[in-house]
Amino acid sequence: MLFIGGKWLRRKQELSVYNPYTFEEIGKVSIPEDKDIEFAVERAKIGLRELAKLSSCEKSRILLSVAERIRADKERLAKILVMEVGKTIREARTEVARAIETFTLSAEEAKRIYGETVPYDSVPYGKGRKGFYIRVPAGIVLAIAPFNFPFNLVAHKVGPALACGDPVILKPSSLTPFIAIELVKILLDAGLPPDAIALLPGPGGKIGDKLVSHPDIRIVSFTGSLEVAERLTRLAGFKRLIIEAGSNSACVVFDDANLEFAAKRIAIGAMTLAGQVCISVQRVFVHNNIWNEFIDLLKQEVEKLKLGDPMDESTDVGPMITEDAAERAKNWVDEAVKLGARIITGGKVNNSLFAPTILINVPRTAKIYHEEAFAPVVCVNKFNTVDEAIELTNDTKYGLQAGVFTSNLKIAFEFINHVDAGGIIINDVPTFRADPMPYGGMKLSGLGREGPKFAIEELTEIKSVCFNLEN
Repeated sequence: MLFIGGKWLRRKQELSVYNPYTFEEIGKVSIPEDKDIEFAVERAKIGLRELAKLSSCEKSRILLSVAERIRADKERLAKILVMEVGKTIREARTEVARAIETFTLSAEEAKRIYGETVPYDSVPYGKGRKGFYIRVPAGIVLAIAPFNFPFNLVAHKVGPALACGDPVILKPSSLTPFIAIELVKILLDAGLPPDAIALLPGPGGKIGDKLVSHPDIRIVSFTGSLEVAERLTRLAGFKRLIIEAGSNSACVVFDDANLEFAAKRIAIGAMTLAGQVCISVQRVFVHNNIWNEFIDLLKQEVEKLKLGDPMDESTDVGPMITEDAAERAKNWVDEAVKLGARIITGGKVNNSLFAPTILINVPRTAKIYHEEAFAPVVCVNKFNTVDEAIELTNDTKYGLQAGVFTSNLKIAFEFINHVDAGGIIINDVPTFRADPMPYGGMKLSGLGREGPKFAIEELTEIKSVCFNLEN
């Protein structure tokens, strides 16, 4: 189904959606036609005017109502995530809980979109001038969401946009459109003006590219692969971009760290959602003094993880999103082994299930080391000095988040000051993300920041006001 102009629509051409674990068809969604794209943009212009009629308080109440409605239906929504994404039921419940928080934070920020006075008379030619600036909605937002967190990452795009009065055209992943359909229904039930939201599922190359290049779209908010991000930036033209384009996050373990805790957290950080997380732990650098001890601890923790049916409450790691994704990861692991890496545990594939895998002594030339794996695989290598650890961490085109385990405050600040990443997580894995935080990357990991407070800065324009009081 499509949602445009307050109506649910069907089209002849449809897209099938499959359960990544059972491979059963979940259902079909309509693929928009060219006329639907134009129609959605025109209705979004009406939505911009409708949102402008709402007070900050009214927008806040709508978003709070969204959070309350999600909470009231959280188990059903979690099961939809399991069916579409293949994440475990426990992971799905966590995502739903985080979406509730994201909409709640957005509701709070709707009341805190501040301006500031400007000292116009601080320069000689400003005498007699007084004024201020305000923040106003930037315009129509195109939100392109990924498959891995199709509920909370949509919340991070939709919630802040609506908080500041921007209408949203939502293009969910073609692999996971049904949770987006549920969210649109919730938004409407909560009282959102129908023209403030449109839903256009379908293939990115057919739908996303045409939307991105549309001259009336003001902001493109995208989460996905670097390859797609680079194409979209070329298509976007004169638009504001909020982009999160992945990573191959590093985590460093020093010899003064709590090794048991570090091993436990790295196992979780590398294997959560079958490693299909932008800030998944992919590269681990371990001080030479603790190498053998730490590898044994990490192996124990990884081998504790249960692989299997995502609806089983005891499952820790579910399937990858497709069999092709699992096969690609297996090929990358095999390439690394041919180049000299060694598998400590895992490395086996069964359809879309990929066994949690530890590779050691991985050459920098291996794809699994320098590209984004997006799989339950972690590469572990040695280091000797702080400078070497920083150099290894920075040896990537990405720069989303990095983690370091140490009890030495000076070492922690060396990483804070010298690692090129948007987030530095001390004594935890880079996979940690709190929804209020300014989240985004350096280098090729992205542009702009998410987190409701910080996203609103990206989603609004500054309008200056000046009074001439001497006339």
